[in-house]
Amino acid sequence: MTLQKTKSRSTPHRPSLGNRDFRNRTKRSAQTTDSQNTRGAAHAGEATAQPGIILKAGREKSLLRRHPWIFSGAVERVDGAPISGDTLSVRSAQGEFLAWAAYNAGSQITARVWSWREEENIDAEFFRNKISSALAARSELNLSRNSNGMRLIHAESDGLPGLIVDQYGDVLVMQIGSAGTERWRDTIADILQELCKPACIYERSDSESRALEGLELRNGVLRGTLPDTVEVIENGLRFKVDVVSGQKTGFYLDQRDNRALTGTLACDKDVLNCFCYTGGFSLYALRGGAKSVLSIDASGDALRIAAENLTSNGLDTSRAEWVEADVFQALRKLRDQGLSFDLIILDPPKFAPTAAFAEKAARGYKDINLLGFKLLRPGGLLCTYSCSGGISEDLFQKIVAGAALDAGVDAQIIHHLHASADHPVLLSFPEGAYLKGLVLRVGL
Repeated sequence: MTLQKTKSRSTPHRPSLGNRDFRNRTKRSAQTTDSQNTRGAAHAGEATAQPGIILKAGREKSLLRRHPWIFSGAVERVDGAPISGDTLSVRSAQGEFLAWAAYNAGSQITARVWSWREEENIDAEFFRNKISSALAARSELNLSRNSNGMRLIHAESDGLPGLIVDQYGDVLVMQIGSAGTERWRDTIADILQELCKPACIYERSDSESRALEGLELRNGVLRGTLPDTVEVIENGLRFKVDVVSGQKTGFYLDQRDNRALTGTLACDKDVLNCFCYTGGFSLYALRGGAKSVLSIDASGDALRIAAENLTSNGLDTSRAEWVEADVFQALRKLRDQGLSFDLIILDPPKFAPTAAFAEKAARGYKDINLLGFKLLRPGGLLCTYSCSGGISEDLFQKIVAGAALDAGVDAQIIHHLHASADHPVLLSFPEGAYLKGLVLRVGL
């Protein structure tokens, strides 16, 4: 298979054609769901009362367990006349203080908790303390010894709902996904500039989740000047990062440890990397001694960056092939040609942004893993991932098990995989564990 020439400019790592159709269906479903949620919004309380959120009787249990989201169905009324982004007190039906939270009138998640302490002031000093704490936690991980890229702030898990900050060398990329964080956008940027002193803070508030929050998309420089080239160095490998239009904030920092594992598994193997984006897993496999690596993605732009990454790292280009294609269609073609591989990597884009889309997403994961199993040689390894927050780890394993059964193979789990340590998961917020993966060995 050879790389096809692109007829028009594409967005790096855009979904494959089949998957794009799948995503369009979920977008329509999301719009319908959002409309239904808006119609079912909490009743307004007294406009002249002190602004605040009063929960229905018995609906404070999740807050007492320190879960940071308050859904519209749990709200009895909203007193005063607050607007989205305002910080409100949250109280039980009996009037007991529960939390300070950022309000959003148009979201299914009516409020996201800032603090559980009644005496807390949600002001610039609050954000300075939270950001400083997150930075200190990353410093303790000592990731900078092997990489100049890491996630500095991981939203709810760092006590800052809706805020993502990724570092690529001296460039920070900030992503805002909630009305509360939107309100404090400039304050947060100022604090990051002061504490991190980056050459540039670039904003990538253009994720689909902003639509569910009733927020407009935004993409551009917030502070400083964006360098002509942004690069991340990871375990001795160099990767060009497209912070302007690349997937997520430009690179998959969460897969750092899993890429390194791939490098240890690839020696003397024929490798197939699906949804390869800018070649992260591919380069690790080549450096690890893979005999050949076939990498497939729907984006010509991403593949061109991948090829540049390959060359800049001085790896053997004769062992690498890049194919621009719909991954689902490409895998069927490989199957029909009777080709097979020793190691297959499946790292598709998000199929299910929320649990509401889990059923449709499950079909996509089932299909892709079924094809993967059929293309594996006896004794081969399948590294398969899901970054969908709406698919639990347990459900993902069941989906993969069903795919193995349909493929007629016996498979053993040899690794359970998750995001790297700079993507912590708050115990009271299991939704933060969005990335899950399995390494499986099929029987001989």
